[in-house]
Amino acid sequence: MANHKSAKKRAKQSQVRRLRNKSVKTSLKTLEKKLRAAQEEGADTKEALMRKTQSALHKAAKKGIIHKKTASRKISRLSKLVNA
Repeated sequence: MANHKSAKKRAKQSQVRRLRNKSVKTSLKTLEKKLRAAQEEGADTKEALMRKTQSALHKAAKKGIIHKKTASRKISRLSKLVNA
């Protein structure tokens, strides 16, 4: 465990950030699942879901939660799926 005041603060901040990042990653996975399900069903809402998912992936990449190229790769694959 941390011995210095600053190290204790950093450990606390890391814990808060870890939980926040976990929440965002979970919501990204949910959005992807919803989009894939909508694609399989042939729903009309898939374009709106695609925009929402794309926006969420860009925001996560901008905040450093996921890598920029990971976001681009996922967007590309989902776009290919929706447009097929």
